[in-house]
Amino acid sequence: QVQLVESGGGLVQAGGSLRLSCAASGRTASRFVMGWFRQAPGKERESVAAIGWSGEVTYYAIPVKGRSTISRDNTKNTVYLQMNSLKPEDTAVYYCAAGLGGWSERANERAYTYWGQGTQVTVSS
Repeated sequence: QVQLVESGGGLVQAGGSLRLSCAASGRTASRFVMGWFRQAPGKERESVAAIGWSGEVTYYAIPVKGRSTISRDNTKNTVYLQMNSLKPEDTAVYYCAAGLGGWSERANERAYTYWGQGTQVTVSS
């Protein structure tokens, strides 16, 4: 069992930055693919970014590519999502997830077994 707790969300003006954190506890998450997803009101949950267990491979969804950086510190069992140049359309609840699926499934939420409770990100225009 893995417990995931997100933090770092909040209210920010357009053009600002936020750094989300996801702390894992329980069964070590160091061998898991870690992903960030988001869900805006009235929309389906979508993949934002993912990182392989070693941190050597990363993935970004097109809407955030070039503005976000995912990283992980396995010594701290923590994954980060640095988001810059935030836009109002980035407003959503952001979820951290952990899974043992193959890298080819990195953007598929069904490949993730464990989920955090989410953290709200609100970007004002």
